[in-house]
Amino acid sequence: MAVLDKEGFQGRDFICLQHFTPEEIKHMLRVAKELKEETKAGVPHPILQGKNLAMIFTKSSTRTRVAFEAGMLQLGGHALFLSNRDIQIGRGEPIKDTARVLSRMVDGIMIRTHDHQDVLELAKYSDVPVINGLSDLLHPTQVLADLLTIQEHKKQLEGLKLTYIGDGNNMAHSLMFAGKMGMQVVISSPAGYKPNSEIVALAQADAVKGGGSVEWVEDPLEAAKGADVLYTDVWASMGQEEEAAIRMKDFIGYRIDADTLKQAKSETIVMHCLPAHRGEEITEEVLEGPQSVVFDEAENRLHAHKAIMALLI
Repeated sequence: MAVLDKEGFQGRDFICLQHFTPEEIKHMLRVAKELKEETKAGVPHPILQGKNLAMIFTKSSTRTRVAFEAGMLQLGGHALFLSNRDIQIGRGEPIKDTARVLSRMVDGIMIRTHDHQDVLELAKYSDVPVINGLSDLLHPTQVLADLLTIQEHKKQLEGLKLTYIGDGNNMAHSLMFAGKMGMQVVISSPAGYKPNSEIVALAQADAVKGGGSVEWVEDPLEAAKGADVLYTDVWASMGQEEEAAIRMKDFIGYRIDADTLKQAKSETIVMHCLPAHRGEEITEEVLEGPQSVVFDEAENRLHAHKAIMALLI
């Protein structure tokens, strides 16, 4: 069974990668790798037998729900799916009340929501670990799966160049904290869609301590030069549908296609957190091509999320 070594983890929240040291992140990745190997070998690991995870979804998802729900089952525990139609949050109950009630009934809470403040308030009033499954500001559980995927394909993180092309959104924000792992992270977006300046400053400070770097480059082809990893996300995220037509014009040129691949290293890998809009932020040719690791990345949501739950709960 995977060696957990929970010291320093148990009872903590998983809100942002900024709150974990490079060594702690490496440990989470080691646990994820071990749990993945055991799953593939059919070795059971009921680490969380008898434990319950409440999953609050005010923003729907395929990968987040399945990864946490299936992962909790594989760890021997039970997951409860709670949409805003199923609980009183949808009828105006304060989050702090929901946090205190759930804390007395479950062993951990995962929330996927729009407003990041909801995540922070839930964590403030909860007595059990809170996991940020996604907010409009950050998507840290996705990035842990991304790091696991990069490590599998590149055998390392330190010294690699990761270029993200697209909206300076929650994905861009969380990916920037990979700089603390010794990576060179480059974000390329139109000037009007740059990442949050406060998040950039925090990520840059983290990166300096970890021997990495974080920078913004407006020209996507320039940003892609020499990249070991190319990453993108949809131009209009859930809740931004009304902006889709405007964004389609603003993001012309900010896609991963054959020309982008030519700028990167010949062995670069291509990543996307999914769902993908083929022909917009990424071409069908690239998404389904030999350099795409998109579906390895999607699978690794399961193993990374299991590591998070096993260590925190």
